[in-house]
Order: sequence, then structure tokens, then C-alpha cells
Amino acid sequence: MLSRNLEQSLHRALAHATERSHEYATLEHLLLSLTDDQDAIAVMKACGMDLGRLATELVEFLDEDLDDMRTEQGTEPMPTAGFQRVIQRAVIHVQSSGREEVTGANVLVALFSERESHAVYFLQIQDMSRLDAVNYISHGIAKVPGQIESRVVSGADEETAEEKIVEKGHEALKTYCVNLNLKADEGRIDPLIGRTEEIDRTIQILCRRNKNNPLYVGDPGVGKTAIAEGLAKRIVDGEVPEVLENCTIFAVDMGALLAGTRYRGDFEERLKAVMAELENTDGAVLFIDEIHTVIGAGATSGGSM
Repeated sequence: MLSRNLEQSLHRALAHATERSHEYATLEHLLLSLTDDQDAIAVMKACGMDLGRLATELVEFLDEDLDDMRTEQGTEPMPTAGFQRVIQRAVIHVQSSGREEVTGANVLVALFSERESHAVYFLQIQDMSRLDAVNYISHGIAKVPGQIESRVVSGADEETAEEKIVEKGHEALKTYCVNLNLKADEGRIDPLIGRTEEIDRTIQILCRRNKNNPLYVGDPGVGKTAIAEGLAKRIVDGEVPEVLENCTIFAVDMGALLAGTRYRGDFEERLKAVMAELENTDGAVLFIDEIHTVIGAGATSGGSM
């Protein structure tokens, strides 16, 4: 579903083509209409764009360079293939990310895929890139100092924006991990039975100076996660060597880590935030359940992870 602002912008793009008697509505007509779209304006201002200059350059281009597109038949202008691709790309992206409304901000990002167009050229000569737009829409990071706003850009939903704020603060462990020590201390972990050999071996590996990363391999349901929980219970009960007495085990919640990741780099950014806090937490031990699901998590087509 297109937002009301975007519908008006599309009508303006066709109107720009009609008033110039152009046979086709191009990406340049679309970009000119986005200079009056509130969602697109917020993004362009955050990326340091001079909207007055952009509009002037686009009007000059449409009036002078597209003179060959004029028609005397008075027919309605038809959107070009590039125009249709951009709208389609924005719609597909919004649908795949679970949102319901396509805005001018989404169309602006999709526009950068048409690299050979004059519309993208006019954006690039003012040093605006697709990454700049995505950073502002997804993370609230403005390229221009002082342009960061607390409101959510229409095109990124509110719940995700709140998650972004959390992950950038000092709450990454609390948001994306479960403190197994706290869980054990509250009595929410059952005693570990029949895995003494495995948990002793785990303690031995963790006490090493180097190569101290144990990996549990086994069929589903054999008790791999229970070993990590049993270790947390032992730490809380004081039944571990002195080296591990002050350790805290954090289990990564992969569901929370992946939830709402829409743009390339979102998953990696959250994971880095967790790792940064772990490095600043004395005695932290990270337990990654179902670690094989990390392979490919957050990746896009052609990604290396």
C-alpha cells in the first residue's frame, strides 16, 4: 500500500510531465516530485542536500534536455521502465520487511539502483549516497551534524527504531542476551543430571589460557543447552574452580538479534554491540545456542557471511 504522501508525489511526477507535454514520466520527474514529499525531504536534509539547488537543476534539465520528449498529441504521459522499476523495487522491499506502507523515503532508496540515470547523478553531485539514506532511515544517523531527529522516519516502523536505540546504548546484553547466572539464581534452571563428564570437560576448556572455546555437537534434544545452564548453576552454587567463580554466562537470543533486521549490516551491527559490551564486562562468557544458524544470518544476496 502506498502512503498518501507518496500517492500525491506520483501524481505530481505525472503532472510535471503533463505540463511540459512530455510523452514519458521519467525518474527526473519522480525526483522533482520527491522534493515536495515530507518523508523524502527528511532523508535528503539529513544527508546534506540543498533542496532548492536540486529542484532548480531538475527543472532546468526537464525544460532544456528533455525537449525531444515533447509531444503534440496531448496524450497522458507514460511512466518509463526505470520509473516503474523503482516503484516496484520499493514495494517489494517494504513487503519483504513485513511493513504495510511504502513511503517517499523507500522510493528514494530504491532510486539509487538506477545508477545510469540523471536523477541519481543530481543526488551524487551533492555527495548523497544510498548508504547515507539507509543510515538515516534505519539507524537515525544523519550525515549533517544537528540534523538527527528523535522522531521515526516514515518508512521504518517505530518498534524497530526503538530497538536501534537500545542496541546503540549500554543495553545490548540485556536486549539480545539471556543472563543464565541470573536465571539460575532465581531457580529457573533445573539440576543437570547425567552430564557430569561433559560439564567437567567444559570447565577444563574454559580454564585454559588459549583455545578456550568449547563446542557442543550432538543431535537435537540430547541436552547441549542444558550443559550451559548447568554450568551457570554450578557458578551460582560456587561449585567451580576459582578462575570461573566470578564468571557470568550470557546466552545469545538469536530471535531478538535477528528481529527487525531489514537493511544490510543491521545484524552485524547488533552482534558487534553485543561483543563490545562483552569485552567491557569482566568474566563474561558468551553461549551461542544453535550456532549453525549464525551462518548466513543477516546476509543479503552475494553476501560473504
